[in-house]
Amino acid sequence: ESVYEMYYDFTEAVSKVAGHRVLALNRGEKEKFLSVKIEAPEEEILRYLEKKVIRRDNPYTTPVLKEVVADSYQRLIAPAIERELRNELTEKAEDGAILVFGKNLEQLLMQPPIVGKVVLGWDPAFRTGCKLAVVDETGKVLDTTVIYPTAPTNDAKIRAAKETLKKLIKKYNVSLISLGNGTASRESEQIIVELLKEIPEKVQYVITNEAGASVYSASKLATEEFPNFDVGQRSAASIARRLQDPLAELVKITPQSIGVGQYQHDMNQKKLGEALSGVVEDCVNKVGVDLNTASASLLEYISGISKVIAKNIVAYREENGRFESRRELLKVAKLGPKAFEQCAGFMRITGGDNPLDGTSVHPESYEAAQKVLEKLGYKPEDITVGKLSGISRQIKNYKKLAEELGVGEPTLRDIVKELEKPAQPEAVTNESTPEADGTQTQNDGAPAENEVAVAAASLGAAVAVDNSGSTGGNSDASGNGGQAVSNADSNPAPAPAPADSGSSVTVHITDTGSKYHSAGCQYLAKSDHEVSLETAKSMGLTPCSRCNPPR
Repeated sequence: ESVYEMYYDFTEAVSKVAGHRVLALNRGEKEKFLSVKIEAPEEEILRYLEKKVIRRDNPYTTPVLKEVVADSYQRLIAPAIERELRNELTEKAEDGAILVFGKNLEQLLMQPPIVGKVVLGWDPAFRTGCKLAVVDETGKVLDTTVIYPTAPTNDAKIRAAKETLKKLIKKYNVSLISLGNGTASRESEQIIVELLKEIPEKVQYVITNEAGASVYSASKLATEEFPNFDVGQRSAASIARRLQDPLAELVKITPQSIGVGQYQHDMNQKKLGEALSGVVEDCVNKVGVDLNTASASLLEYISGISKVIAKNIVAYREENGRFESRRELLKVAKLGPKAFEQCAGFMRITGGDNPLDGTSVHPESYEAAQKVLEKLGYKPEDITVGKLSGISRQIKNYKKLAEELGVGEPTLRDIVKELEKPAQPEAVTNESTPEADGTQTQNDGAPAENEVAVAAASLGAAVAVDNSGSTGGNSDASGNGGQAVSNADSNPAPAPAPADSGSSVTVHITDTGSKYHSAGCQYLAKSDHEVSLETAKSMGLTPCSRCNPPR
């Protein structure tokens, strides 16, 4: 008995055999469980060859020529044709598998992030204990520890584990728990559900696919990033971070280790590596990166940026502080004008000197972009406050406007599309329903909870629970639900909460979505979103400590 049992007596036409079956047969043959052979109509082939070779019937030469034809076919021609057919089938199957792998990887990388949340990463285990890591809104690890609530355990250890969790949640204002779907995940989930019933804080949890976390935790990159952590602590930090920003975290892991492809170890590794690297590069460049927070491992996928330049960018940032302008990139060692030309459009700077630095518009097109804004009656500052939504509908004649501005029509359309993007966060919307992949999450209409629910569904997550103890949907710990594709042509970000006309008092939410301000607060920023006090409170936000907000 073996996993190849269904192939022990298997026959199928070469023209109809599916790619995955070809790869399965190849693996079975390699592991000595199967003997694969292509059956050809030998008699018909021999008759055809004899007809070509034997021109005249001769009693002396005909028997000899027939033997020659049979010998040459059986010893030379048939094996050569079989090898050629097998190679062609394998190549087609591999190309198909790589295509599927690439699509799955893209869906995984393009999941919307959950921003502005302090996350507790939980790497479950039995004997060695569950590793915990608290990560702040920017991805910085605040604290790590180990608890022992799973078997072999006792009541005292479970109580101690819950006390530790309560202290961490209260100390760091944790609002989300990211639980890995590995060994002891279901047991850990039960502890979390019990804990959330006991605490007053509003906390949710999501079961996250931890494929590749162990590979990353033992890698050289993880050792450089967390030199004082053991592999368990690194794994917990990775599980927390991949909920906050899946793209930034998953690029640190070799795509083959993420586990979203079939028979990946049996195919041409060079071809697979090149195809998957291309997918990662496409995803990173499609979304862009925040120049002031991106790691070197993420930056190196940007067009024109090598590993050395990526490290130099991070080193420059650590030495000189945040980048205020894209032009500052030219001060980075080994980053010349040509590299700048390639990479500048993919680098984002939020809150910089020029609002256009936060868009995908290339510096070469800034002049044209500013002219477009002036023509339509806008200022560059309007980009950050989301006033440019729908500007594409204001332009009636693109060709005429392009001629006036001295740019091509395709360039003008691209500029307008990119200017609209900051006002159109498509990846996470409050109207989305998380049941697309059969996953259900709790959703009582609060915008912050919807953001978690939608992103959780995209991650193939099983459940989100708040401290009322009610669970939403199945609690399948596998975390491998349907792959959801985020519509992330622009850098995904949560949509601002809608204003509630039913409340008489209006407040403002900060961009981080952690505080709210009263209308008269001197620290109120222009980019803060206006909502009702009722909505702000339903989101679990706290008032700004520097103003006197309405109660």
